[in-house]
Amino acid sequence: MGNVTDFPGVTRLPSDPARVIEHAAQAGLASVVIIGFKEDGSEYFRSSEADGGAALWHLERAKHKLITMPEKFSG
Repeated sequence: MGNVTDFPGVTRLPSDPARVIEHAAQAGLASVVIIGFKEDGSEYFRSSEADGGAALWHLERAKHKLITMPEKFSG
């Protein structure tokens, strides 16, 4: 499996969290908000933003993109 290439497009299949974080680390991000779920179902939350309002703003912007995404990809 030495010649495995990451698929850069949109997929409906789950991705390995470690790979998602690896790609994010290489993206040159100015700030991050991470939401995850542990094996026991509990939430994991971390943010590089010290201001909770700023972190919430980023979450709401991401939520808007997720809600409007099907419009962009529906045929």
